[in-house]
Amino acid sequence: MYPYLRMFKELWKFRNAPALSILDAHISHHRCWPQDIDPWRELNNGRTLTLYDLGRIPLGQRTGLHKVLQRNRWGMTVAGNSTRYRRRVRLFDRVEMHSRCIGWDDRFIYMEQSMWKDGDCTSHILIRSAITSKSGIVPPQEALKALGAPLESPALPEWVKNWVDADAGRPWPPVKG
Repeated sequence: MYPYLRMFKELWKFRNAPALSILDAHISHHRCWPQDIDPWRELNNGRTLTLYDLGRIPLGQRTGLHKVLQRNRWGMTVAGNSTRYRRRVRLFDRVEMHSRCIGWDDRFIYMEQSMWKDGDCTSHILIRSAITSKSGIVPPQEALKALGAPLESPALPEWVKNWVDADAGRPWPPVKG
């Protein structure tokens, strides 16, 4: 089940936090609870993605993006991701999460997030998100204009461009079987 109570806690916790620009980082802290672990008492890889949600959602609140989405009856969805796991997060460990938007193109917004424990990065994720409406994907520039943010993206890092190019060459739909 989705951790709605934790999500509402994060939104409540940061409701009066200073506003962020679209490119600023949001820093949050999370604990690995019993419902987050796998049989080896470590943070489950799927739950890691859910915890990253709990960093992106307040980021959207603090940048004002949530208000823009609500006002225009738009949604936002993850359209792709790449996650790198490097250090274990065990039961009851506390992690510091950094979440930030790193740029956009004509269809997607790119964000990176990382979890840190005792000064070591435990995981890092690149997310491609799409703003959606009843008629399909909304160009990020429309949302940025409504947000009062710059319309031109900073240059995406080379590793992000490489990921975008590699993913564009991936067959869709995949072969069954």
